[in-house]
Amino acid sequence: MIQIRRAAERGHFDHGWLDTHHTFSFADYHDEAHMGFRDLRVLNEDRVAPGQGFGTHAHRDMEIVSYVLEGRLSHKDSMGNGSVIVPGDVQYMSAGSGVRHGEFNASATEPVHFVQIWILPNVRGLEPRYAQRRFEAKDREGRLRLVASGSGGDGAIEIRQDVNLYASLLNPGQTVPLELAPGRHLWVQALRGPAEVNGHLLSPGDGLAASDETVFWIAGAGKEQAELLVFDLS
Repeated sequence: MIQIRRAAERGHFDHGWLDTHHTFSFADYHDEAHMGFRDLRVLNEDRVAPGQGFGTHAHRDMEIVSYVLEGRLSHKDSMGNGSVIVPGDVQYMSAGSGVRHGEFNASATEPVHFVQIWILPNVRGLEPRYAQRRFEAKDREGRLRLVASGSGGDGAIEIRQDVNLYASLLNPGQTVPLELAPGRHLWVQALRGPAEVNGHLLSPGDGLAASDETVFWIAGAGKEQAELLVFDLS
């Protein structure tokens, strides 16, 4: 079974400093029909104005992944980490027993555009941890590049959940196969450029959920390169 969550159906708030779209219920946006998908709980597409950001706040027992599309995202946390994330970087923070952090647009002139992902952990109350890894465009082009997983294999960031997260850049007409084990589930999030999954057309911001299917063909479908995040979930 395949279902599509269209970009225009997402929760949307423009706070001036932050223009955000929520694929699933988050903060002031609540939709009982869209509380998450499997262990994928939050999928927000955020645009933060120059010099603005999220002040220091707390989390616990959540796996948080950030993926930057444009601009520079500055991060600081109570574990002592401080970094600037740019396109090609994947940032991971396991909130565990509790962590405080803040994210800001590192530029005074340009917006930052990024995707914020929350995944439910398979163990609660563990010590918080942080990782950041770079995946060059050439390593994501024409393939599904594993960037985060429960096993940490193939150079991916190891997270505390049975999830395989891939990033992909597909040129027009380029197709990659994906086969899931029986009983697993797929979420594809289109970020830029049109794409197709088993013949279903996705525009930027669209999400596709699939269950009870195992074989998929994911393709670039327009005149520009498609950028996608692909989740293989238990």
